[in-house]
Amino acid sequence: MNAQPDDIVIEHFADALWMERGLSQNTLAAYQSDLRAVAVWLQEKKERSLLQAERQDLLDYLAEQSKKRRSPRSSARLLSCLRQFYQYALREGKIKVDPSAQIDSPKLGRPLPKSLTEQEVEALLDAPDQGEPEGFRDRVMLEVLYATGLRVSELVALRPDQVSLTQGVVRITGKGGKERLVPLGDEAVSWLERFSHGPRRDLLGERLCAELFPTRRGSGMTRQAFWYLIKKHAQRAGITKHLSPHTLRHAFATHLVNHGADLRVVQMLLGHSDLSTTQIYTHVARERLKGLHAMHHPRG
Repeated sequence: MNAQPDDIVIEHFADALWMERGLSQNTLAAYQSDLRAVAVWLQEKKERSLLQAERQDLLDYLAEQSKKRRSPRSSARLLSCLRQFYQYALREGKIKVDPSAQIDSPKLGRPLPKSLTEQEVEALLDAPDQGEPEGFRDRVMLEVLYATGLRVSELVALRPDQVSLTQGVVRITGKGGKERLVPLGDEAVSWLERFSHGPRRDLLGERLCAELFPTRRGSGMTRQAFWYLIKKHAQRAGITKHLSPHTLRHAFATHLVNHGADLRVVQMLLGHSDLSTTQIYTHVARERLKGLHAMHHPRG
C-alpha cells in the first residue's frame, strides 16, 4: 500500500492545528515527524495506513518504543499527538472509530527543571569574550535571556522593532499567537544599547538582517547554533551541570520565586497559559530551602 495518502492527511492535520491553535512550526514539525514514523511502522509491520490503524496496532507500536527505552514523557507526547490526529480524523469523517481513545497515558513523575545558582549565572554571563563582536553579541543574548525568561526560539527570532529601550520592555508573540510584554531591566537595556550602536554593526557591515542578533554571515541565528554557544560558554565558565536550552529560562523563574515574586506574575512573564505549569517553580524554591536548612541548621 502506498504511504502517500498518509503524508497528505498528516499535512492537512498540521495545517488544521496551526489554524486552530497557532502552534509553533517546531511543534508542528515534531508532530509530523512522529506521525510519519508511526505511518512507516504500520506499513512495514501491519500493512496498514494511519487511518486504518486499530487500538492494538498503536499499543504494539508504543510497546516497541518502550523497549527501545523511549522515556515515559516522550511516549506521553507521542500518545497526545496520536490522540489529536485521530480526533481530527474523526471530526473530518475520515475514520469512524478513534483507535487511541481507550489507551492510557504512561504515568509521569514531575521532574524539577534544571537550573543554575545565581553565582553560576554570573559566571556564564561573564564567559563570552566581549572584545569580539560575536562574544559581545553572545553576552547580550545571555543577558536578555536571563532578564526576560524568553524561550530560546523567541530570543533568536527577536527583531529590533520588538524591543523598546526607552520603555525597557520586549514584545513577544509566544505559543498560540499570544502576545506578552516582558520588562528587560536596566542591565539588559544597557547591554542592548551598546550592542546596537557597535558590535551589531560590526557583524553586519553593509548588510541588513531582520533579526536583532545576527551571525557573522549576516543572517539570523538558529536555535541549534545558540544552544552550541551556551554549552561552549558554560564549559568556559566551569559549569559542569547538565544544561538544556531552557536552563536560563528556568533560572529566571526560579530566582524570581526565590526572591518572593508572585507566581501569577511569573506565569505572565513566562507566557504560560496555565498556572499549574508555573507552579513547579514553587517546588524548586521549597527544595532549595530544604537544602539550606539541611546544610545550616544544627538539627538539619
